[in-house]
Amino acid sequence: MSPRTAPASTFSLRTAAEAIPPTWLVMVGIISVQTGAGVAKNLFEVLPPAAVVWLRLLTSAVLLVLVVRPVLRARTRGDWMVVVGYGVALASMNLFIYQAFARIPLGIAVTIEYLGPLAIAILGSRRRIDLLWAGLAGLGVVALGLESGEMDPLGIVFAVLAAAAWAGYILLSAATGSRFSGASGLAIASVVGVVLMAPLGVAEGGTALLDPRLLAFGLAVGVLSSVVPYSLELSALRRMPPRVFGVLMSLQPAAAALVGLVLLGELLTVWQWLAVACVIAASAGSTRTSAGREREDAEARPGRRPRRDG
Repeated sequence: MSPRTAPASTFSLRTAAEAIPPTWLVMVGIISVQTGAGVAKNLFEVLPPAAVVWLRLLTSAVLLVLVVRPVLRARTRGDWMVVVGYGVALASMNLFIYQAFARIPLGIAVTIEYLGPLAIAILGSRRRIDLLWAGLAGLGVVALGLESGEMDPLGIVFAVLAAAAWAGYILLSAATGSRFSGASGLAIASVVGVVLMAPLGVAEGGTALLDPRLLAFGLAVGVLSSVVPYSLELSALRRMPPRVFGVLMSLQPAAAALVGLVLLGELLTVWQWLAVACVIAASAGSTRTSAGREREDAEARPGRRPRRDG
């Protein structure tokens, strides 16, 4: 369909999205993700975490496949190994963090989970300043440790496993992106995750999955946690430098803590808020220094003309 024959509603939706500052798009996406987590945690009394994870993955997989329509032909064995691994990491990350949500406060679980991508960023750097960010993250872990006696140890273990799975997800995301165009790899990985989670999700959910009301809430979790933020982030990244996007995403632990307070009545202690603040600062700082390193590397490449000031 040509632009001249496109429906007016298409233009109105696109214009409306472009009228919103990209910073607000990212913030709404962050709130949407954590609100989805809060809704999911409220479901756990009647619908186990594995069942909610399966519904979340199912929702995003169906929509991604319909929109992206990934091409499956002419793929190598290596392509399939990478994308299947990506799907395993995606399913594991969601399962572990939802198991953590069921046992410890939302803000604490997300703060611990965020140590996974933070570790990837810091370990991949050779700058001394990144030792500062590692120290801040370590201070956050110590602050959490001071309050760990009041939290379910298994919940902490699941959050740590979610952090490891998220780190693997980031590494496999890069590998998948180099082999599949656009969001094709993510669409296929989402289907892999749905298939992997189906036995556990259906077994734990049982007849509750046939309840239209619970099913609707489960699908809402998928929309809030995956579809809405993914769409908003794509729109924001078209008009926002990646380094700014990365710094804003560092606010996820704080957003999780606030949603936990508002939706679930979860009150964090002073030490726990300190831990959240340390991890946010470490993540934001690591993102900014990583962006600076990338610019320096780009300027140092052979054949690049030196920049003139003035």
